[in-house]
Amino acid sequence: MKIFKGLLIGAVTVMVMQTSSLWAEENEIPAPPKGALKYSVMVKTFKNEAGWSGKWSIGDGMKTVMTDMLNKSGWFITLGDDEMRKAAMEEQDFAAGGRTAGGKKKPKMGRMTPAQLLVRGSITNVQETGSKEGGLNFMGIHVGGDTGSAEINFTIYIIDSETGQVVASKSVVGESGKRGYKLGYYGSELGGLTGMFGGEDKDNVMEAAENAVGKALAFMVKQLDSIPWEGTVILVKGDKVIMNRGEREGVSVGKMFKIGEVEELVDPDTGEVLDSEMTPVATAKVIKVKEKISYLKPVSGGDKIAKGMTVFPAN
Repeated sequence: MKIFKGLLIGAVTVMVMQTSSLWAEENEIPAPPKGALKYSVMVKTFKNEAGWSGKWSIGDGMKTVMTDMLNKSGWFITLGDDEMRKAAMEEQDFAAGGRTAGGKKKPKMGRMTPAQLLVRGSITNVQETGSKEGGLNFMGIHVGGDTGSAEINFTIYIIDSETGQVVASKSVVGESGKRGYKLGYYGSELGGLTGMFGGEDKDNVMEAAENAVGKALAFMVKQLDSIPWEGTVILVKGDKVIMNRGEREGVSVGKMFKIGEVEELVDPDTGEVLDSEMTPVATAKVIKVKEKISYLKPVSGGDKIAKGMTVFPAN
């Protein structure tokens, strides 16, 4: 038995060494760079249009995995899904009804963070053959047993919550047997020997779902440069300029911003906002940051800055 274990671990070690470079290149979502600006995001739903049914709800499961991966990636301000936010609102209503003790810990109404981006998924196809039974898992690699396979096709939609428009979409394919996505910021969460002889460790459909969600998250991160980020001047007092974005949104000391008036170009026939034009009047540098606000020091045009003006990244 000891000889068998030694051979098994030796063989798996070789496999891990051979795949480590591939993992870093293809399966790693990098940490956000310092100064990367963040968007608030909420996962709405993953609709099971494939009609697949099993021992767990594939739509709810993929929504949970996506919310978890968004939160751990460090790229977004991740909000609770519909169920979580509903529970928070019910607690606020309960507290407002006078049935709880007062004080600072009492949840306040009107403090919910709005989502700038919404994520929706449509599961279009699920194929499953066999089942993942028996064998061992070592460092995420299955050895021995009848593993079977599964494949999931789904389309992810990124939606602007202000306009309701789809700003990006992509169809992805998730496969079981593929290693899940490693988050560069947090490192690998894989442990050591996790499998058991007989029984199931993680079914193939869930493995395929995790692989698909990882690909979707990688796609989302790549779209961020093309999605406009903005803030608003909420106070101007002498040389003191305060913006309604802070550490939570990734703002850091030294970051440069443009400040100006934004004019929306509205379709006279439909009332739809077609585009917006900004006329910069000033530039400013972040000198102090708190959780939700930032203090800016004007570099140019300071006398033209007014409350309510829009703030855009300068670079």
